[in-house]
Amino acid sequence: MSIVVTGATGHLGRLVVEGLLEKVPADQITAVVRDTAKAAGLADRGVRLHVADYNRPETLPGAFAAGDKVLLISGSEVGQRVPQHQAVIDAAKEAGVALLAYTSVLGGPAADFTLADEHKVTERAILDSGLPYALLRNGWYHENYTENLATVLEHGAVVGAAGEGRVASASRADYAAAAVAVLTGEGHEGKAYELSGDTAWSFAEYADVVAAQSGKKIVYGAVSTDEYKNILTGAGVPEPLAAILTDVEAAIERGRLDATPGELSRLIGRPTTPIADAVAAALKG
Repeated sequence: MSIVVTGATGHLGRLVVEGLLEKVPADQITAVVRDTAKAAGLADRGVRLHVADYNRPETLPGAFAAGDKVLLISGSEVGQRVPQHQAVIDAAKEAGVALLAYTSVLGGPAADFTLADEHKVTERAILDSGLPYALLRNGWYHENYTENLATVLEHGAVVGAAGEGRVASASRADYAAAAVAVLTGEGHEGKAYELSGDTAWSFAEYADVVAAQSGKKIVYGAVSTDEYKNILTGAGVPEPLAAILTDVEAAIERGRLDATPGELSRLIGRPTTPIADAVAAALKG
């Protein structure tokens, strides 16, 4: 039996593998990767590699075996994820895995924004497969914001179209730790976990945090959704992606990403990482 992580060289996947290496022997971990060069460090530590691509279903057989616990990390290619995920689900079912965990979206079927659509279809496909499952409904990552701090500091503003909406974000490391807990623990079959940070913050509060950490004047520049979309496309973001990101802003204003049920901190056995800590870490580089 192996613990198999797909997308293992991505931002989240690599953190999951690192967490697993602290819990189980390396030879019990399989990293599914597209590029072995990017995973060379994992192979050197004894992790088994399987080269596969979500877009090439024929590469997936052999990645999984009966009794494996599998983490399907959602693909990054919005608009292509349903067939990509289905290919993994089919291969996992054919192999007879013991558990298929999936990184979904906060709210699951109740999420009413465009970016959630493919997650909802994938959840349904997993349920229809009959496989033992665990749904990790991840909320927003701190890094969605802290990775853009250079722009915020340059313009002295956090620009958004979320009004007074709040975000209960957590760090990638927090979500990775939750995945590790599920993959190495017992009793998670048939569970859907609503995962988010312990505290929800507004963008005005986020601007204050960045100001305090950087020593610079930072304000929250609230704009309309149309203005926000125009700002994104003017910065070179493709129109379809700009529309999706703008839709997320509207969802935040509606309160769709502010839930704080505490399930993430319970799974990982500690409080989630505060946004202020994430900002401080990002500013240090």
